[in-house]
Parts: sequence; C-alpha cells; structure tokens
Amino acid sequence: MRHLLRACVLVLVASPAAAQDASIPVPPTITLDGVPAIPASVAERFAPYGEFRFAEFLGWHPIRREILIATSFGPRRHIHLVEGPGRARTQLTFGAPITGGASFESRRGDYFVFGRDPSGGSERPQIYRFDVATRAITLVTDGKSRNGGNAVVWSRTSGLVAFDSNRRTGTDRDIWVVDPRDPATARLVLEGTGNWIAQDWSPDDRELLLEERVSTDARYLWRVDVGSGAKTALTPKEDAPAAWIAPRFSPDGTRVYAISNRGGDFNRLWRMGVQSLGWTPVTPDGAGVESYAVSPDGRTIAVVFDRDGESVLELRDATTGKTRHTPKVPAGQILNLQWHRTLPELAFNIRSIHTFLDVYSVSAKTGALERWTTSESGGVNPAELPPPEIVRWKSFDGQTITGVLYRPPARFTGPRPVIINIHGGPDDMRERPRFLGRSGSFLDEFGIAIIYPNVRGTFGFGKAFLAADNGRQREDAVKDIGALLDWIAQQPSLDKTRVMVTGASYGGYMTYAVAAKYGDRIRCAHAALAISNFVSYLETTEPVRLPNRRSEYGDERDPEMRAFLTQISPITHAAQIRTPLFVAHGAKDTRVPVAQAHEMVKAVRANGVPVWLAVYGDEGHNPFTNTNNDFNLFVWAVFVEEYLLK
Repeated sequence: MRHLLRACVLVLVASPAAAQDASIPVPPTITLDGVPAIPASVAERFAPYGEFRFAEFLGWHPIRREILIATSFGPRRHIHLVEGPGRARTQLTFGAPITGGASFESRRGDYFVFGRDPSGGSERPQIYRFDVATRAITLVTDGKSRNGGNAVVWSRTSGLVAFDSNRRTGTDRDIWVVDPRDPATARLVLEGTGNWIAQDWSPDDRELLLEERVSTDARYLWRVDVGSGAKTALTPKEDAPAAWIAPRFSPDGTRVYAISNRGGDFNRLWRMGVQSLGWTPVTPDGAGVESYAVSPDGRTIAVVFDRDGESVLELRDATTGKTRHTPKVPAGQILNLQWHRTLPELAFNIRSIHTFLDVYSVSAKTGALERWTTSESGGVNPAELPPPEIVRWKSFDGQTITGVLYRPPARFTGPRPVIINIHGGPDDMRERPRFLGRSGSFLDEFGIAIIYPNVRGTFGFGKAFLAADNGRQREDAVKDIGALLDWIAQQPSLDKTRVMVTGASYGGYMTYAVAAKYGDRIRCAHAALAISNFVSYLETTEPVRLPNRRSEYGDERDPEMRAFLTQISPITHAAQIRTPLFVAHGAKDTRVPVAQAHEMVKAVRANGVPVWLAVYGDEGHNPFTNTNNDFNLFVWAVFVEEYLLK
C-alpha cells in the first residue's frame, strides 16, 4: 500500500487565476502552518484527477464463482462483492474504512473476516467477522492491540484463522489462532521475539508455516505445531543471509514451496520435502520470480516472472515443471494470485499504465483470460499520454541506475519542468510503468515531466543492489539523485532550471538530503512522513521494527554508528536547505513520529526560506484517506505553481 500513498499524496496542481478565488475551508482534523489560503477553483478544476477507481482482488468465494474486492466509491476504501466477470460491484462494508484484506471462510463462505483500524491511523488494526446472511459485523480480536496487521490465514477444514498480534507485550508479534464465530476461543500458539507472520496451514490443520522477519535480507521459515507450540526450522541460517518468503504447503502436505534468493542474486521458486528438509530450486537462477500459487489439486503451479519490468504469468505442470500455458495477460505487473478452492481458475490483479488495479482470471484448462472489473481513470486519459520510458544513467561509482520517465502530452513544447519522485522503503519494489492517478494532473495540466528513480537499495534488481545502500553506504543513494540531475541537464527536452524533488517516508529522507546537498540545482521540495533525524527515529519508531531498521540504517546504540547517523541526518544539514519546502505528516504516525517533521520545519525556517507544514490529525503512516488526499492535492497546487513553475 506504500505505492498508493505515493500516487495519492504527492500530487497537486493549480489554476493561474487561483489568487482571485474564494478559499476552500480547512477540515478541522488538519493543522496548517505557513500555508496560504487554497482557492476554490483548484478543487473544482482538479478534483477529477483524484476520482479514479481501483479493484483490489481480496479473495474467491470457496464455492461460488464470486470474488471480494476492495475499492472506493467516495472517500473510503470498502469491501465489495462481484458475482461474475463484468458484473456490478455490490458494497458490503460501510462507515470506517477497511485497512487490511478480507477473505471468505474456507468451507461454505457463510461469512468472511476483514481488517479495520478503529484507532484511525495509529496502526492498531483489528479483525472483524461479516455474516453474509444478516450483514452483521462482529469484532473478533481484543479491540486494543495490533491484530492481524500482516496476514490472516484460514485453516483448511477446522474454521480457524491464524494471525499475528502484539497483545502479550505490546511490541513482539506473536502467533494466535481463533474461531471467528466465537472470539472467546482466541489462544496464543507461539511467543515470538520480534516479527513473526502466519503464512499457511497444513492440510490437516495441525501445523502452521511461519515467516520470521529479522531484516530485509534475512527472513526464515518455520513449522509450528498448533497444539503444542513446538517449532521446527525449515531454512538454514547460513553465512550469507537469504530472504525466504511466501511458504506454502502442497495440497497433500508432503512438500513446502517458497520463494528465496538463496545462493544467487535474484528470487527463485524452491521446494522441499517435509520429511527430508532439503530444498531444491524449481525455477532457474536469474529468472526473477515475483510470486506463485499452487492449485488446490496440486497439479499446476502458477508462477509470475519479472521480465524487463513486466510480469509474465506461466501455468506449469507441478510434476514435470513444463509450461502448460502462458496466458496473454495485458502488459503490467501481476499481483495477488489466488486459485479458486473448487474451480480450475486463477484470479489476480493487473497494475498497468491504463489501470491502477483491475481483476482478471485465467482458466487452468485452456489458459483463456477473462476480465472481471473495469475501473474508471478519473481525470486522466492514459491514451493521450506518451508511453512511459525506462531511462538509465551512470552514478558516481559507475553503477547503472534506472528510472521511469513520464512525459507530458505533445501539446507542451520546449524543455519541460521535472519532478523527481523517490519511493519509500528504501527497499520498496522497483518502479515500473504504471497508472499515475493524481500524478497525471502534473503531466496533463502543467506539462511537467515526472521521473521515478530506482536508487540503490530498491528491491527487484538483485541481492547486491538491495544491500548497496545499507549502513555507511546510505549517502550513495543520495548521490544517485545527483547523477540523475546531471543526466537531466544533458536532455534537451527537460528543463534543468526547473526541477523539484519529492518523496514519502524514506523517500522523504531522500528529499531532505537532496535539498541539502544539491539545493542549488532544484527549485523546491516536498517531504511527506519523512525521516529527518536517524538517531531519534530509531529511538522512537515501533520497537518491533528495530531489528529490521537497524540492519538497514545502522545501530544507533553503537557510539561510532551513532555519530555517523547523526552526521548524515538531514537535521544536521538543515542550514544548507535554501529552497522552498513543503512538509506533510500524519499526527498518529508510529513509524516516523510527527516530531521529525516539527524539528525539521523549525530548523529550515531559520534559513529564511518559505516552509509550509500540513499535519493530518487523523492519519498515521498508512496511505491517506481520499478526503485528506484531495485536500493535499489542493495545497500542492498552490505550492507547485508558486515555487516550481513561476
């Protein structure tokens, strides 16, 4: 969901006559500091760019050919039922938005469970039961702790779900099981130090497959006995760490499948016998496996490969490994694979330049493709925009860095202004050509080109590239943007004198760092949910995230590393930021506390440059609501017009 945040939060546009308009009211949950009145004409003209839809595939009905999707008709994300390809979306949940997934009970589909965060952004999601017959909603978890934030996994026959929860210590994420029909049956299965995630049940419902997340590049798999809590390691902790993800039992319970970069640079699909505990690769090295799903009859494995930035789906014979079908799927990224429990059909999402998310399915027998949903694109007409381009440049050390360049329509002539939009993470999935949503307004209305760079540390380019920004190499990623500025200066179609940098979360840190280091080469900057001080960030972020974040950034408890983190923190170099700055943050953010924003705003204002601050009182670190995204769109409009385009 961090890609949705980038698409929705970091985009705004404006009208030249905006200053003469009446102003729009500021919602009571939003606190502005230094932000001028926002003209009503901005909202009237550009709101359509935020009115695109999506259809996030959540799961099949276990018996009927129906699916659950998440979408939004209005300001909130809710669950809808689609009763067949091309059928209407029937909204099932109302009120507070859902924050997680949803899935039907695995036998009859009389009810489903879903995630919702009643704390309003503080990242304390709860599990609820929705009864199909009555549409009654019942709270299943304790209503206070963090429950089911990573995954809710259904058993095969016993009607139990497994989920992670921090209710025991408030920090460690243990594994629990519950019968959603009776919340009183909830019980602790495994006390986990750190971050543990339930991934799959054995066919006899006696065991769970778990993922232990130590760091980005060190993830391990375990089997745990649901009755006794005894656990067995499935993956070795070797000298060269490996990331093992998405473990699944074969339907007969004799094998376990998983994705890993063990012994290579890219992910492969692996298989092990439950008795032998020996892993064997199923796909060749270098193929770049993104996801997979084993059919309920065990005969077919759907595998998604990354081929030059586009997803390729293959349906393979589970015994021989031979490809049965390569469905003609629209170009883009394939997500959320899931087989129907009783039908030979696979459903998934497609994300592409034409759609934010839509649902398709494939027949395992014929390989035939069907489209289930067609989502509106709002104010953007993707057909009118030039196709996105993959661009490459050499960084300071000779490393090739890539990015996706979106150009405005041909009616805009001459060198175009540029927005550099840096993703979060830093280990987020690499940028690919995709639907831009609100960002399309920059292209279509202002004629601004947008570049989404894949700086070192991005996931999807191999293990070495992923680790190339860790610890004391942190500023090498900032230099990747410096090299991008060099590349922009060499492009006749781009205006090197009108460049803005922006990003959210880790991308916000990068934004601050670029503004400090290359401030004479950019016009303005916007940082959202951004890290400004690595030491205080590590001391105040969620404790369960610390092992992962320390492996990425460094351990602030070590005096030498603490000094290094202090030295590279943007707050240390705030006096060097001389470009206009817009900072946005959620008041309930538990990952990057809002104090990081206040500290940076105070320091940069001392330089005498314009600094705008917007604090969203009902938001955390998760993607903002449509209402807040719309308001942020309007603030951005005035900022971009004033400081990038004039």
